[in-house]
Amino acid sequence: MNSFLDIHTTDKAALRGMIDNARRMKDARAGQPKGALDGELPLKNRMVALIFEKPSTRTRVSFDLGVRQMGGQTMVLSGKEMQLGHGETIADTARVLSRYVDLIMIRTFEEATLLEMAEHATVPVINGLTNRTHPCQIMADVMTFEEHRGPIAGRKVVWSGDGNNVCASMIHAAGQFGYDFTFTGPSTLDPEAEALAFARAQGVNAVIERDPALAVQGADLVVTDTWVSMHDPQSARERRHNQLRGYQVNAALMAQAKPEALFMHCLPAHRDDEVTSEVMDGPNSVIFDEAENRLHAQKAIMRWCLNT
Repeated sequence: MNSFLDIHTTDKAALRGMIDNARRMKDARAGQPKGALDGELPLKNRMVALIFEKPSTRTRVSFDLGVRQMGGQTMVLSGKEMQLGHGETIADTARVLSRYVDLIMIRTFEEATLLEMAEHATVPVINGLTNRTHPCQIMADVMTFEEHRGPIAGRKVVWSGDGNNVCASMIHAAGQFGYDFTFTGPSTLDPEAEALAFARAQGVNAVIERDPALAVQGADLVVTDTWVSMHDPQSARERRHNQLRGYQVNAALMAQAKPEALFMHCLPAHRDDEVTSEVMDGPNSVIFDEAENRLHAQKAIMRWCLNT
């Protein structure tokens, strides 16, 4: 049984196999209607529980559609419906769900919730997002880069803004896929030191550069994310804007990267805050390919979890 909990805790060869399988499945679907079944039906007769403590658009739609395309069925559950960890322990919820379903995807707040679910479930568990990491997103990002520019190994990836959960998974992926990583942002929003240490231990260059113009020099990929969470109060939003205004990804900043450098954002974006519309809609932006590839990457992850 394989659970997909984080990029840095998953075998490198398995990660590469998932990316390759995702591309193969995407190519096989070319020209088909979105609702068409995959020919192999690898999830036929399988039931997948999709648990959302946090609201979602891309994660919910892409997982739900991915299961259906592969011939399986989904059960979508909200945190409010389940009262996860309230009234019934997470461990007991994991044990019960394991009697009903073949696979659990959970999008939650605390990493501890994910880990407890995985510890006590007797079916595979997938990390759909926690406050600490977002590995499914970065698998889609690696897939997207390689579709457009070839192997990501040896390339330079620059993250501008907040060293958040998505950033942490991108740093983990630097170690696993062999690309160099530069973070540029205020010291108060630095990524976790543990993530940087992991990447460095794998032999890649993982550094912090406060000057965004210097950071993006020679970059093959520039990435950012929203400056504020949907749960942040107004006072926190104002502080974040003040801290991060100098790290906006705009045309001037992209001009410092390689001419062919790609731009990514996991979405949803606050246009003209963390990134300008000019960059989002520009020729180097692959944000909608990136969003689509969540579907294909997650299908490959589910197949790996279920050995299908």
